[in-house]
Amino acid sequence: MDDTLTHSIDSATQALLARQRPDGHWVFELEADATIPAEYVLLRHYLGEPVDAALEAKIAVYLRRIQGAHGGWPLFAGGDLDVSATVKAYFALKMIGDSIDAEHMRRAREAVRARGGAARANVFTRIMLALFGFIPWRAVPAMPIEIMLLPKWFPFHLDKISYWSRTVIVPLLVLMAKKPLARNAKGVRIDELFLEPPQTIGPTPKAPQQKASWFWFFRGVDNVLRATEPYFPKASRQRAFDRAVAWVSERLNGEDGLGAIFPAMANSVMMFDVLGYSESHPQRAIARTSIEKLLAVHEHEAYCQPCVSPIWDTGLVCHALLEVGGERATAEAKRGLDWLTPKQILDVRGDWIARRPNLRPGGWAFQYANAHYPDVDDTAVVAMAMDRVQNLSGGQDFDAALVRAKEWILGMQSKNGAWGAFDADNEFYYLNNIPFADHGALLDPPTEDVTARCLSMLAQFGETAANSDAVRRAIDYLRRTQLAEGSWYGRWGMNYIYGTWSVLSALNAAGVDHAAPEMRKARDWLIAIQNGDGGWGEHGSSYKLDYKGYERAPSTASQTAWALLGLMATGGVDRPAVARGIAYLTAQQGTDGFWNEPRYTATGFPRVFYLRYHGYAKFFPLWALARYRNLKSGNVRAVAFGM
Repeated sequence: MDDTLTHSIDSATQALLARQRPDGHWVFELEADATIPAEYVLLRHYLGEPVDAALEAKIAVYLRRIQGAHGGWPLFAGGDLDVSATVKAYFALKMIGDSIDAEHMRRAREAVRARGGAARANVFTRIMLALFGFIPWRAVPAMPIEIMLLPKWFPFHLDKISYWSRTVIVPLLVLMAKKPLARNAKGVRIDELFLEPPQTIGPTPKAPQQKASWFWFFRGVDNVLRATEPYFPKASRQRAFDRAVAWVSERLNGEDGLGAIFPAMANSVMMFDVLGYSESHPQRAIARTSIEKLLAVHEHEAYCQPCVSPIWDTGLVCHALLEVGGERATAEAKRGLDWLTPKQILDVRGDWIARRPNLRPGGWAFQYANAHYPDVDDTAVVAMAMDRVQNLSGGQDFDAALVRAKEWILGMQSKNGAWGAFDADNEFYYLNNIPFADHGALLDPPTEDVTARCLSMLAQFGETAANSDAVRRAIDYLRRTQLAEGSWYGRWGMNYIYGTWSVLSALNAAGVDHAAPEMRKARDWLIAIQNGDGGWGEHGSSYKLDYKGYERAPSTASQTAWALLGLMATGGVDRPAVARGIAYLTAQQGTDGFWNEPRYTATGFPRVFYLRYHGYAKFFPLWALARYRNLKSGNVRAVAFGM
């Protein structure tokens, strides 16, 4: 085998093993855009907390560094200016103490004003502006606290929206009902970002993805609610407050926080604050502590993560190490899986029971703890790694965990044969047209990439289209959703490269012939979009509403690895495109054994929120290189695993 390839694999393996935590797990930083660190700063000033000048100075360094050449802040590195992110970043920097006459502040201000001013910001930013008293609450869609009392059959109900929407909205309902005013001890204002007097701003406009007929219907409902809300009975309003507090309290999740995501955690702290809970109250105190655990503080700069990803990172690292093979890599993967075993959620019937009331729990969450919100994607990844290491050892250490994981994933399959991430059959698409949902991410519908992961797991466990209705329906769904160009959509990774890798891995595991039309079309598409440098790349613009096919983007290590893994899943290890991709990865590897990847290659919410997993460029390229070596040196060219 080529010495360069061997050295590359060995170097990356050693570097990855060196990052393992003492208890066996891996976790890497998870970075979003400027919004989260800006909101962290603004939260502290909203609450009137003592100023941590050293921390704020580091956050300011970070915010200035990621400012775009266009003067504003994008949602991902190299992306277009986003008005909402720019408004928050500008406000945070001004709050920290940056002069509005500073060059970076002037550029940001002019960029926002050139795009219609701060009034063009989204609903969540408008809520922040209303909390600081800059704009009137009439500029924010009506969301009465009485939503907490609605029956399950009602067109809008918490059960009908996604987990992230639920956890963000419930404490927010309290804030929107109480309409508190930020303490803002410095008295900082950002009137200069508006083209009109801020107090004259009216309701939010229709978002591009919203249908006009639905939107204007819901705008009418919004107007009725706004007019009648002052007359809602006080008794029912108090019951709604009580129910919201009880709902949050049940899901507070200790120091890992409500939903284990920053926006929900921040809202929970503000909810307790407006309800008069003291800083020392156990619920408020633990909610506030959970936010501090999201900080990534370095020598010269700092930022706040949207959440943490230890289950996901550890599961994927284990796959990469199992592909590398050898005594040490396999042993450390086993140690990582031993750490994961007690993290399986077996005794909490989370919010997913709304659609599957008779299903036993059995999944894993994404974060250290988030018992109400396991997801099928993490569960499938962890279960496949456990199955693989168990087959290597001939042991039965994970049998019980695998039985429960399979049972839960089978039970979470949606009616159309596919899977969503956290809920089943969450397809109430009309709700994305309410004025509050201008972000278009209120739901958790089934998607191709998540479906592929579940199919991969079932197939690796020996389920086939011949003996499993769930497998047959999943394959049918994936065949139906392939685009004419040959690719598949990627909801949680950026984007069609991620989706196509995921589906090709699943179809291969399920025994679909490599010569089948869907396999050939996808393979040919991946080869056709390969960059001249041998790598592959794709960025957030691929999620635009008028997508007409792949648009070339700079190569990244993680996306190159996905493309290679996808091609190898079609039996294409000997194709020249694969050799060129492998050469790209070995050439781009750093002296530390890893790959430098400043670009974002993952997705929180398409067109709204993107992610940079700092671990992706550390374990996906290693995975691809090791698989290439194994297939080239073996007698079989077919991938034998679900991923």
